Amino acid sequence: MTNPNVFRIGGDLEVRRIGYGAMRPANAPHERSGMTAPIWTAPTDRADTFGLLRTAAELGVNLFDTADAYALGANEELLAEALQPYRDGIAIATEAGLLRPGPTEWITHGHPACLRQQAELSLRRLRTDRIDPDYPLADQIGALKQLQEEGRVRHIGLSEVTLEELTAAGAIAPIAGVQNVYNPATRGHDPVIDHTAERGIAFLPYFPVALGGHAAEGGALAEVASELGATRAQTALAWRLHRAPNVLPIPGTSSPAHLAENAGALGLSLTEEQFKRIDAAG
Repeated sequence: MTNPNVFRIGGDLEVRRIGYGAMRPANAPHERSGMTAPIWTAPTDRADTFGLLRTAAELGVNLFDTADAYALGANEELLAEALQPYRDGIAIATEAGLLRPGPTEWITHGHPACLRQQAELSLRRLRTDRIDPDYPLADQIGALKQLQEEGRVRHIGLSEVTLEELTAAGAIAPIAGVQNVYNPATRGHDPVIDHTAERGIAFLPYFPVALGGHAAEGGALAEVASELGATRAQTALAWRLHRAPNVLPIPGTSSPAHLAENAGALGLSLTEEQFKRIDAAG
């Protein structure tokens, strides 16, 4: 019987459907919230962060998402130090294709030579010989395909792509995963989810627990959360899991309590009526 709580990325990389977005462990704790957080330096609470990452693995999380742009590579080094020796089943996805000239700048840069160099640097920082990347530029698939053919990349993923870009990239090389922003308040990528679900491509929504007015007291999300005896954040994650079997949310947090809360969402099950109620209110 197929386990609804796991997904095989690329058909062979089995992961649990609640992952961990490692973007947040950076800078000081008070600088991590919101979409404008700098993510510029290594975390000041290094020991606490190590403990958090190890706790995530102990809770069964086996998909960790990072990027060479997070704290200029310090985030990858942090994951390697905290999780090594990598236990069987741990998967690390990392991204390339971004330059960070300063703490407020995120500049896409898809030159093939730059992508290859960033991939090699990620391999060194992660202390492994092969990575599963998430690159944002569909027009650089040729460089990624070469890395894959050389055995340096296991699977190719894309970030923040449209349906048209994903289709064009898939004509060049197999795409195993897509990472786009998606939550009840941000639903622009529904066509991408449908497309990836039909083809067995993993869809990793980032900022998956972003809660807005739809989560207010008396709203559909709050009502369903009460019915389930769960928190609104857990219910929002369960809504994503119900959306399609290929959806793998990667919530990030630096709070042990929130980490346990997020992992617990995997045990929730929405009825179709509850799902549609939240869906209609989004």
